[in-house]
Amino acid sequence: MNRTLCSALIAGAFALQAHAAENVPSTASGVDKTAVDAAVRPQDDFFRYSQGNWLKRTEIPNDRSSWGAFNIAQENVEGQIRTLIEQAAQDRQAAAGSDAQKMGDYYASYVDKTRRDALGVKPLAPELARIAALQDKQGLAVLAAHAERIGAGSPLRMGVGQDSKQSTAYLVEIAQSGLGMPNRDYYLQTGDAKLMDTRAKYQAHVEKLLALAGQPDPAGQAARIVALETEIARAQWSAVQNRDPVKTYNKLSVAQLKALAPGFDWDGWMKEQGIAGKAPFVNVAQPTYMQAFDKIVAATPVATWKSYFTWRLLSAYAPYLSQDFVDESFAFRGTVLTGAKVNRATEKLAIAQINRDLGEVVGKVYVQHYFPAERRAQVQEMVNNFLLAFKERIDTLDWMTPDTKKAAHAKLAKISVKVGYPDKWRDYSTLAIKRDDLAGNVLRAREFAHQYGVNKLGKPVDRSEWHMTPQTVNAYYSPEMNEVVFPAARLQAPLYDANAEPAINYGAVGISIGHEISHAFDDQGAQYDGDGNLRNWWTREDGEKFAAKGKVLVAQYGAYSPVPGYTLNGELTLGENIADNAGAIMASRAYHISLKGKPAPVIDGFTAEQRIFMGLAQARRGKARDAALIAQVKSDPHSPSEFRVNGSLRNHPGYYEAFDVKPGDKMYLKPEERVIFW
Repeated sequence: MNRTLCSALIAGAFALQAHAAENVPSTASGVDKTAVDAAVRPQDDFFRYSQGNWLKRTEIPNDRSSWGAFNIAQENVEGQIRTLIEQAAQDRQAAAGSDAQKMGDYYASYVDKTRRDALGVKPLAPELARIAALQDKQGLAVLAAHAERIGAGSPLRMGVGQDSKQSTAYLVEIAQSGLGMPNRDYYLQTGDAKLMDTRAKYQAHVEKLLALAGQPDPAGQAARIVALETEIARAQWSAVQNRDPVKTYNKLSVAQLKALAPGFDWDGWMKEQGIAGKAPFVNVAQPTYMQAFDKIVAATPVATWKSYFTWRLLSAYAPYLSQDFVDESFAFRGTVLTGAKVNRATEKLAIAQINRDLGEVVGKVYVQHYFPAERRAQVQEMVNNFLLAFKERIDTLDWMTPDTKKAAHAKLAKISVKVGYPDKWRDYSTLAIKRDDLAGNVLRAREFAHQYGVNKLGKPVDRSEWHMTPQTVNAYYSPEMNEVVFPAARLQAPLYDANAEPAINYGAVGISIGHEISHAFDDQGAQYDGDGNLRNWWTREDGEKFAAKGKVLVAQYGAYSPVPGYTLNGELTLGENIADNAGAIMASRAYHISLKGKPAPVIDGFTAEQRIFMGLAQARRGKARDAALIAQVKSDPHSPSEFRVNGSLRNHPGYYEAFDVKPGDKMYLKPEERVIFW
């Protein structure tokens, strides 16, 4: 359900003013020559050749765990949005319930540190009392559902999305959840000194937050909470297992759900979630986890569950309380988990929060001020060229038989394209935002988002809906919708150069366009047909050829090591690596289609092919702290920047030709070792 595949892992950003120089002035070629390290041969390490000087001179900001082109672009966007939101905050005459009132009052509540410090943990008093009132295991189900409604989280995550085998209908999905660290490896792996150190620091962090909230015996509670989370982790499926859309599709009736985990009060849980009577069927993503969770519920005392849900609440809301809670939350989630040295400024945190909770309210104003109408048409034309490139390429693929090619053409023809912003904006009129109630604003926004999903049940699928806001620097493909979506913020500097010859943009933006379209045919997306239904449309022979190519790519990426002692998980990253591989190759094809028979110019000493590859690398430039890279290796399906560039180009025939790569060069792979899907 809703297996949205994103083109990049987007982190937060740093001060716009401090990094204004990162927006290199446009040249005719669009190539940032100041980033090039001439001491590195492009045949040996293209990432460091094209971005080496940038890597040398750029320090990761102290409030960031990583820094790169996407961060800079997002920072530019946040600077633009900040101007709009601060203007709204200063307008005390905005009509109650208006977009300006919501944005302005949310911002004012966030930056009012005096009030937040005075209140301490008091804003959570009603929720803490609710947890303290838990009496028995029957009440546990209701409490777990309520924790989900307000974004505190529980061992069960509930969402509403398209039915993967009936894409015209919505379906409730229940999945594993409930961990306070990035994934199960942080609890279960032994022999890894860094992860073991993180576990010890995590338990200390749990204890400190409980102590700040005045909870009794914080050390004892912390030990029991971490022990419970470890049991939950032990029952969970791995990240690789969760990539399988067939194994994670298990549509059950409510009666079957109750039989799967009979010790849990599903009636109470569904009522509190707001889905009782609206969901005759549910999809259980990990059935064995559900069975194990039922046993964990039975074996765990009510007192421990009260501690657990108290912790979940404090952890989720600490960033919105007094400074002591904010600092302790960042000390673990920022410094320990990602390596960031200082927290972001309160004003920046406020903007990021409003972006999340009032996404399309902010997005509507953002595109009015900062997204030129002609940009939408320009990118739409680029997408059309990519679709044509894929259409032409299908007929020449050596790993598809005629029957599969026919089905692939049918699916490609049904891909819908969304560029810039929604044609229909989300209605936030029922969401109340108060100027003096930050924690309450967050809670109400999370309940609003929860109810937005619940309200879909029983209604036709809304094909106009966006799952990213226009001001998000990212893009995605949705297999159930069979659509590619490119938000406005992805289509601006430094990722899009409106003044340069198009080749650079076919690398910098085109890599994402080709990447997202190719997700329709990667190891996950290829299991869905053109109508978005989970259905095998491949011949057995083609499926085997495809899997064989994927196996080679898994081995390639599994040999890459971003941090000593840690290698990429080639199976976890396979889908994104296939998309990077395809995106790079199709960028060249689409660019030449755009020329309409005209010769490609040489500009600033770079051929068009070389500019495409330089644009690709400029868009993927980035560096990250070790802690963030380890977390990425453990849980993220995207490879780190270096390997997204070098890993894809090593398999690209055009790269060998453009830079005269030969045997003996470090980037060289023998032709029979190269993986070419497209």
